[in-house]
Amino acid sequence: MPSLKDLKNRIISVKSTRKITSAMKMVAASKLRRAQDKAEHARPYAERMARILATLACKSEISDTSSKLITGTGKNNTVLLIVVTSDRGLCGAFNASVVREARRQIRQLESEGKKVLLICAGRKGRDLLRRDHAKKITHAVEHIGKHIDAYAGATMLSHKVLKMFETGEFDVAHIIYNRFKSAISQIVTVKQIVPIEVSKSEPTNLKTPATEGPQALYELFEPDQESILAQLLPRNLTVQIYSALLESGAGEQGARMTAMDNATRNAGDMIDRLTLNYNRSRQAYITKELIEIISGAEAL
Repeated sequence: MPSLKDLKNRIISVKSTRKITSAMKMVAASKLRRAQDKAEHARPYAERMARILATLACKSEISDTSSKLITGTGKNNTVLLIVVTSDRGLCGAFNASVVREARRQIRQLESEGKKVLLICAGRKGRDLLRRDHAKKITHAVEHIGKHIDAYAGATMLSHKVLKMFETGEFDVAHIIYNRFKSAISQIVTVKQIVPIEVSKSEPTNLKTPATEGPQALYELFEPDQESILAQLLPRNLTVQIYSALLESGAGEQGARMTAMDNATRNAGDMIDRLTLNYNRSRQAYITKELIEIISGAEAL
């Protein structure tokens, strides 16, 4: 049974831990608002960009001269997975859920006879995947949204992906990240970014809107569709990666705030249990000494 001194030291230690987790919770809460605003403001732009490209792709005639970012390489033998995680821990299952999905994708693709390459955006994802799939990791970046501007980091990463695609290192690319839903909920999302996904349900007649509400009707293109696609396709890749980084950043802060809140509550419960044990042990120790004193006095 621990002594009174051990229990007292343990109580002091847990109280110090509770102060740290409480401070981290407040810091994460303050960062969450800014990160959430950035992620939510980037969503309409990314979604609209993808919709415009899908519309242009449906209107354009696909030929041998069309960009491979639309047509693809004609093969599906090598798949690139871009795994977006955080650089720091203490955020619950935020990183583990993304890595779990990445491993599931790797197993599924390899069972189909495909080769898998990995790009890790975030230190935690790199460290976890390096244990089993070190040879598949072709590139890894850290602090992509911290020490440098997030859009600059997305641009750098998109240039790396484009260079690999142009040299024929992969045929299809997917990005795996946590999409921010709320402070207590992040949705693991897998999105194909190379080549862009063009839905077969996209209307060939632009006068028939794909969604409800007011729609822009494009009748004329200046310059032609192919020239517009050549300019927008690389930019769209950067925008989609940038949006994923912002979603992951907001999800990280939400997950950390929730995790630190749970840790603070658990520390409080542990302090209550340790204090109760300390008081019981102290009372038992005092009672034992009183019994010894009384027994000694009666013996005299």
